[in-house]
Amino acid sequence: MTIQERKVGDVTVLAIDGRISASSPERLLAATVRTLLQQDRNRILVNMQNVPYIDSTGLAEIVEAYHTTTRRGGALKLAHLTPHVRELLTVTMLLTVFEVFESEAAGLASFGPGRREPQQTS
Repeated sequence: MTIQERKVGDVTVLAIDGRISASSPERLLAATVRTLLQQDRNRILVNMQNVPYIDSTGLAEIVEAYHTTTRRGGALKLAHLTPHVRELLTVTMLLTVFEVFESEAAGLASFGPGRREPQQTS
């Protein structure tokens, strides 16, 4: 599993590529989210378009990332679930916990207007 990180306004998009499972490197998603929160980046959208599989360990990692973010006053949302991942979240009733969006654009829009950097005046 790899994670590409980018900022869109004040939202951090984490694009995951690969399986989220016990074989994933050192709980990479949870570690990435903790690092973002330490930088006061607490509006996170996880794009799961390229995640073909999640096992119970991977599911626990996503739940941990969600709880860590919400406890710090942030929001972690999911976008582009693959059929397998959507089914897993449905069966475990976690689809009722997470905010899930069909597209990254819809997920980004759900955060509302972002905080803007102060403009310099001349």
